[in-house]
Amino acid sequence: MRIKSLIQKSTAFVIGATFLVASSVLVNAQQQDPNQQQKSERKQQKQAQQQQQQQAQQQDKAARRQERQQTQAQQQQVQQQQQQQQKAARQQERQQSQVQQQQVQQQQQQQKAARQQQRQQSQVQQQQVQPQSQQQQLDKAQRKQQRQQAQAQQAQQQQTQQRQQPQMTVERQRQEQAFQQQRLTQYRERQVQQERLEQQRRQSLESQRRIAQLRYEQRYWEHVRSDQLRLQSWRYVYAPPIYRYYRGGRYYDANQYAADQLRQALRYGYEEGVRAGQSDRQDGWRFDYNNSFAYQNAAFGYSGYYVGIDDYSYYFREGFRRGYEDGYYGRWQYGSYSNGVFSLLGNVLQGILDLRRY
Repeated sequence: MRIKSLIQKSTAFVIGATFLVASSVLVNAQQQDPNQQQKSERKQQKQAQQQQQQQAQQQDKAARRQERQQTQAQQQQVQQQQQQQQKAARQQERQQSQVQQQQVQQQQQQQKAARQQQRQQSQVQQQQVQPQSQQQQLDKAQRKQQRQQAQAQQAQQQQTQQRQQPQMTVERQRQEQAFQQQRLTQYRERQVQQERLEQQRRQSLESQRRIAQLRYEQRYWEHVRSDQLRLQSWRYVYAPPIYRYYRGGRYYDANQYAADQLRQALRYGYEEGVRAGQSDRQDGWRFDYNNSFAYQNAAFGYSGYYVGIDDYSYYFREGFRRGYEDGYYGRWQYGSYSNGVFSLLGNVLQGILDLRRY
């Protein structure tokens, strides 16, 4: 009985132990499954992260390569632009150098002609009582010669006109003389105003340190004042109109004296323009003929008779503008220089003042 009882207990014990072992194995299996799943998920995540990192690295690499390409393209473009700019700058420098060489040659030619003229004037200068500059001597002699020629021409024309023209009525003579006297009075009033402006102009040039232009304008006013003294002895002589000229959209009549006055305005204007342009160039001033006082005054040589001051000033300024260009740029496009005299070309004068006989 005991043996049987022991066998039964042993069997029961074995069965219980087997049951416990099976339960433990089942529990361990259940615990291991989630661990493996988590491990697998972590592995997949790691692989995904590695792929993302690889993709990011490839994108960075591609972006850096594209940046390098863009940088190289920009550098090439900048280099090309710089080369083009340098090429243009060299070409401009060559052009400027050529222009400067031409200007130097022209200046050398002018200096050579001036030296030759100075040698010719040296004998005349020694005979003068008061010492003057060579330019002043030349101007004085030139203007004296012009006045003598104008007076002789006027006297000859007066004699010719007096022989040819019919006698005017007394009433017509009075009307014409009154009109000419009115012109002369207006001109004198205008000159008084111009002298006031000349004082302001002189102060302005002194403040701007334009020494050459200041000397020129002082000489211009000396000539104007001496010319006014000459005009005091001028007498009006009637002459019938024999010319027509066109200005400002209409035709004007002119006698021989009026025609000579207008031609003289162009010649004097050109001569004064050359001197004013040369003075501004010596001062290193900009091209500015409108600001010259001689251009604004435009009355040198005006007699007060035969033509209005507006007509005289218009043609004086036309000559002045062309002379200023020749003097400022050191060229002779509109005139010529010979023996110290600046002369407006005949074809240029005819093109500006187209006088036509009836």
